[in-house]
Amino acid sequence: MTKETNKGEFRKRLYFLTLKLIEFIDSLPKDNVSQRMGDELFNSGTSVISNYIEATASTTKKDLNSYTIASLKYANECKLWLALVRDSKRAKPEKVKWFLDELDVISKLLASSIK
Repeated sequence: MTKETNKGEFRKRLYFLTLKLIEFIDSLPKDNVSQRMGDELFNSGTSVISNYIEATASTTKKDLNSYTIASLKYANECKLWLALVRDSKRAKPEKVKWFLDELDVISKLLASSIK
């Protein structure tokens, strides 16, 4: 598999994660706190892929690293919001587990590409 194929597969993985995250956010309770948490989760979750896309379009190594680091930071923030949603009992742990596991893998891949 070539480096470009790996990038394409990773982009597809991020895109799938983002779509699933949007569905998950739509399923959250409609109370005020859940909606605010959902907004934060949406912002951080969609920023993972948007910063990755910017990184792949970068023309300098500095920009590439900067956007990749931003993508990693948003992945970590997204994990925080997911844990808060789970631990505040706004979603069942089994519904959150896949996202946390997937974001752990994504975070590791992003971190390894920064080095």
